[in-house]
Amino acid sequence: MAASGFGALEGVRVVDFTQMLAGPYCTQLLADQGAEVIKVEPAEGEETRIAGPFRPEDELRAFGGYFASVNRNKRSIGLNLKDPNARELALRLVETADVVVENYRAGVMERLGLSYETLRERNPKLVYAAIRGFGDPRTGKSPYAEWPAYDVVAQAMGGLMQINGPDRATPLKVGPGVGDLYPATLCAFGITAALLRAARTGQGQFVDVSMVDAVLALCERTVHQNSFQDLIPHPEGNRHPLLSPFGLFKAKDGFVTLAAHFDAWWAKLCGLIGRPDLVTDPRTATAEARVTHRDYVYDQLELYTSVHTKKELAAVLGGKIPFGPVNNVAEIVADPHFAAREMVVHVDHPGVERQMAIAGIPVKMSETPGRIVRRAPLVGEHTDEILREIGMADARIAELRAKSAIG
Repeated sequence: MAASGFGALEGVRVVDFTQMLAGPYCTQLLADQGAEVIKVEPAEGEETRIAGPFRPEDELRAFGGYFASVNRNKRSIGLNLKDPNARELALRLVETADVVVENYRAGVMERLGLSYETLRERNPKLVYAAIRGFGDPRTGKSPYAEWPAYDVVAQAMGGLMQINGPDRATPLKVGPGVGDLYPATLCAFGITAALLRAARTGQGQFVDVSMVDAVLALCERTVHQNSFQDLIPHPEGNRHPLLSPFGLFKAKDGFVTLAAHFDAWWAKLCGLIGRPDLVTDPRTATAEARVTHRDYVYDQLELYTSVHTKKELAAVLGGKIPFGPVNNVAEIVADPHFAAREMVVHVDHPGVERQMAIAGIPVKMSETPGRIVRRAPLVGEHTDEILREIGMADARIAELRAKSAIG
């Protein structure tokens, strides 16, 4: 049965037709807050189950870290949607749902007989959400609507790469899949907003998030820079184009970040590192001067930071000005902040005796905090259970399995 009593979305049923990263991350955000998420997969399972990484001792290889990280708190039903019997089961399942989420290319759900219009006829209150590279024609047809897209495409076309890189001539992809994860987060927001309206009016709606649009929204600064300053922003390395100091600095054993662009913080920083002369130096005395002479500012600060370790710098600067060391994942796992915030959690993993670590729940709520109550599912692990819940007899379930309609 679905977990209950811990999330603001308790009682919301989500039928999840998603795959890869963007869609599953979106539905996991909902599941973490108590929604019952039913993951619809082909009998052989979603493709990312084989993506790894796998523990060396895992001989089962039911799924790897990629799948485990974005599919917790869900149940899985195996449906061969090319089979009319399975499609009818999907329709019956949607009749019981509050939300459907999918991230296929435009037209796929229509070809399966599961379009928004078809599902809305069965369930007028349904919130139907889609995440696509260039959006859905229903809300504005892009000339690229048929193009396939992944994170790297969204980062490039949405403008993130134009401002990220070591120098103005070298665009650079951001490491995490923000071209998937940020659209997923916006989609979860859109779904909850649509659910609120559906509760008031009884009417669902179509929620459409374009990955490229989402990345542009993430890079909102570039639009106003172009409009207000007639600029084409370019990569700034590890510095801010409008604020100084605001960026990355060498330490004896790595790197740290700090921001002291306001005059008050600048004066405090100069005092902490024993450089009161920088408070009155015309090149560094004002915020505007510090931007104009940013190379000098960074050079002077690195005279101090580069001869101290990250730990030593934290002891001097931490809590006094905006400051943080550049952490690797081993340092993150050992950091008491992430322990106190339960941001590294451990879950069971089929085929591995010990529990495995995944990132925790980032949204903290006082009354409905959400929690992780189940690991990512095996493919079709809950097929029979879910079908019984919608009134299917065991004999019929066995018949459908024999016909390979379900897995």
